[in-house]
Amino acid sequence: MHMRIQRNGSAPSRKGPAENFTGVVRFDSPFQADAPARVFGVIVTFEPGARTNWHTHPLGQTLVVTAGVGWTQCEGGPKAEIRAGDVIWCPCQRRHWHGATPTTAMTHVAITEVLDGKHIDWMEPVTDDQYLAAPVQKD
Repeated sequence: MHMRIQRNGSAPSRKGPAENFTGVVRFDSPFQADAPARVFGVIVTFEPGARTNWHTHPLGQTLVVTAGVGWTQCEGGPKAEIRAGDVIWCPCQRRHWHGATPTTAMTHVAITEVLDGKHIDWMEPVTDDQYLAAPVQKD
């Protein structure tokens, strides 16, 4: 088998569906490894104020922030600021959300593994009160 190169711009950008995101979200360059590998990923850009719904991943998720400033939060924990260059691990089956701050866009590469055909379980939206209420942990 030969190495596969997916060229930037080879697939059109897609809007993040309103049933899973609040605000303007764009997906670029989705990728998935061939079986038996289980890796799935996508580059996601959140405009200011945009965010995911609450969700979990059966095998966890790695986020690599490539631009901007955002927030992420695991349910019951503090909201954390994330910046370009940060790498975030979201534990398996832990409810969480991530997105941009109210004033700054944020882009990350999201990497998950597929288990039994699934890499994410979507839940309800993060309310404006939840998004804005919790203090931000910056360390």
